[in-house]
Amino acid sequence: MSLAIFGSHVLTPAGVLADHWVLTEGGCITAITPHRPSAATVLDAPGRFVLPGLLNLHNHCFSEMVVRNRTEDGASGDEASLVYRLLMPLSRLALTQLSSAERLAAARLGLLQVMKGGATSLLEPFRNGIPEMFQAALELGLRFWGAPYVFSSADPRMGADGVMEYASVGNDDGNADLLEWDRLRDLWDGQGEGRIRMAMSPHATDTCGPELLRAAVTRARALGVPITVHVAQSADEVALSLKRHGVTPVQYLERVGLLGPDLIAAHCIHSDAEDLALLARTNTTVVNCPRTFARGGVFAPYGRFTAQGIRTVIGTDGYNMDLLGELGAAGLVSKLEAGRADVAKAEELLGAVTHVAADAVARPDLGRIAPGATADLTVVDLTHPHLQPMADPVRALVWLGHRAELEALVVDGRLVLAGGKHLLLDEAQVVAEGSAAIRKVWEMPEAKAAFAS
Repeated sequence: MSLAIFGSHVLTPAGVLADHWVLTEGGCITAITPHRPSAATVLDAPGRFVLPGLLNLHNHCFSEMVVRNRTEDGASGDEASLVYRLLMPLSRLALTQLSSAERLAAARLGLLQVMKGGATSLLEPFRNGIPEMFQAALELGLRFWGAPYVFSSADPRMGADGVMEYASVGNDDGNADLLEWDRLRDLWDGQGEGRIRMAMSPHATDTCGPELLRAAVTRARALGVPITVHVAQSADEVALSLKRHGVTPVQYLERVGLLGPDLIAAHCIHSDAEDLALLARTNTTVVNCPRTFARGGVFAPYGRFTAQGIRTVIGTDGYNMDLLGELGAAGLVSKLEAGRADVAKAEELLGAVTHVAADAVARPDLGRIAPGATADLTVVDLTHPHLQPMADPVRALVWLGHRAELEALVVDGRLVLAGGKHLLLDEAQVVAEGSAAIRKVWEMPEAKAAFAS
């Protein structure tokens, strides 16, 4: 099936082209031309900005939806409390107490939100035990790297003293998680004509012992899959790493051999200058998710990492799931933290979710509009009143844009969203069924107790 899309603006490696067509055939981009091509499907509305398909490299559908509207205004405490007293226990509650159909409904709702935030690709770490994430991604036509967690304990918890508790290194929980990872890879890797893939996700430096980390990275590198891990996302995590291992979380990962160009390190906001230099030297990618920390009054500045020469991409961490809107947030947080206006510029931020993100997952065929590239496209409508008058489409999109401007998504040359609506599933049904599943979790005694504490 061929598809031609007119862009009043088209973002290419050479810059933004005015009034050009993007032609796709057989899942590939075949031409970028000022002349109207012949195609089976034609989108020719004026004022559209045709972008490479955006890549969201860090998100958590389940864990964030089960605490929706309950984490703002100081309700969740600090970062460590949010993760280990709410997100982790309640997501585990959801996977153990909901039926497979209910988990699938919730997964559809989360992934629909991700796509309506502008993403055609997603790397999603999630609790082992929610294989329905793969099915939902397949149904929605999303390009998906599923990353079921591996833990040194299947049920990590924070004690009353604020210290993470997990079983001894080399225990059966970690081994069982790796076996389950292999089973899911056999079932799902390569489905959807290659759009469904696996990634490896040891959960975090405070929940994974060194033997498990080494086993996970060895397995991942033997298969050539991306690796992602939470790093230095709270001051408590840093303190615990110093106590247990005598080094910071970043240095701990270097010790076990995780740092490198295939690692996507989530957050890293409590990293010191030595840590940042180490991340840059090893060409490790940092994925920055500023809004999830901003709700707790914490700076997570994208510009702090790029200033040190670290490859930095942007994700949503499940909070809001609006990747288009996250770009502006990343820029504003960076400018405020630096006290300067000339950091985290619009073109750089847009690159963080296109070609830079594509390189981070070793997919140079993504994140670019060029002949021969894979036909993943995000199309936004720049005719909205709040974007007019417009002098620069990139600045308009980054500083004034959000998910409301999303017009169309193309994945592998297939039009999966048009006119702002998903074409493959009934959105109203997805919202109703997914919301009902999450509300069922909220009614459980364990959830009520957690929210009340």
